[in-house]
Amino acid sequence: MDKPDNRSDNAAHLRTAIHNTKENIEEAEAYLDEHGDEIGSEESESIKDKNARRRHSIKRFKEELKDET
Repeated sequence: MDKPDNRSDNAAHLRTAIHNTKENIEEAEAYLDEHGDEIGSEESESIKDKNARRRHSIKRFKEELKDET
């Protein structure tokens, strides 16, 4: 039996996802600031690319949150 589609807490989940993703970006940037000269350029670029994808996700989360509220 399928579970009913309960969307009543979507806005809260989206706010949490936005918050957590922002924290991940900040942690990654702090890591780069602290260890950027110790890691290879490939790892540094990988972290920067991941943060770009995180920023894109935040944008999409905010658009979805706007639809939910």
